[in-house]
Amino acid sequence: MLTMELTTWDKRSYQLPVLLEWSLTYTGGVPCDSMTALCPYDSGMADILPDATRFTARQGGAIMLRGVIDAYEISLSGQGLLVTLEGRGMAALLLDNESEALTYGAAALEDILLNHVAPYGIQWNGGKPLSGEGYAVTSGSSQWKALQGFTHRFGGFDPYFTREGVLAIQPLWGSGPTLRVDEATPFRSLRRREQRYGVISEMLIQDKVQGIRHRVVNEPFLKKGGCRRHVLYMPRSTADERRYTGQYQIAQSALDQLEITLELPLPFAAFPGDRVRLALPRLGPEDTYDVVEARCRMDGEGQRTEIVLSRR
Repeated sequence: MLTMELTTWDKRSYQLPVLLEWSLTYTGGVPCDSMTALCPYDSGMADILPDATRFTARQGGAIMLRGVIDAYEISLSGQGLLVTLEGRGMAALLLDNESEALTYGAAALEDILLNHVAPYGIQWNGGKPLSGEGYAVTSGSSQWKALQGFTHRFGGFDPYFTREGVLAIQPLWGSGPTLRVDEATPFRSLRRREQRYGVISEMLIQDKVQGIRHRVVNEPFLKKGGCRRHVLYMPRSTADERRYTGQYQIAQSALDQLEITLELPLPFAAFPGDRVRLALPRLGPEDTYDVVEARCRMDGEGQRTEIVLSRR
């Protein structure tokens, strides 16, 4: 049974009554993990809800999600007096806060963490030393973007938050176990969607200061008839920056090209970073996919997990 504990800004704790409905969505990145929960309202919550800033969801003693309370709503209906809570994972603190525009002549991972993560009381672990020159955080960037841009540029990966709310400075994809789904698996539904819309076939990077045009091409997509060119204007830049930017934009555009949604009749069946081996001849050849999102819920239809699969 899932339980929910609230913590106020002044460190008071409150255990919610038995949850009537709940939903936990895991992404590992952006948009961040999220939570909704419905339970009976009692007078003991009057002093807690306005001051609640954090939540911790547990299943059998294990933390299933820790994060930030965004909103609560009290309602009166035929079901009685109820309260609905909404929240997000700890990544919300980095997504909600904007960074100053900064340019690092030479930056190490420690500098990025101290400037963009530490001020929000977030704990982190893992990760090998990273450093690089000429890294810039543009005006309007979130603290998450400042961190993610650095690790992706100089480490080739995006960081992620664990269910316990700890920032992991290491790659997420492929870090978990592999679940096999075949004809004997009691899944409730399965959908497979492939789309071409949004995938970039060519990036044209223009450096107007130096009068340089740099073309980056998505060869596999072009060979299959893809045709979607984007033009990006950059200030004075190096050849490496132009090439990286073009490749990054193309890679990001292709993330949602394939999506398989699988619903299993049990909670917490998989999490982002896990993989699923689909062995369903009716669907196509056996293959392995990454879990990019997991939506675990309990309501009038029982407990279940909707797993979103793609390639990362």
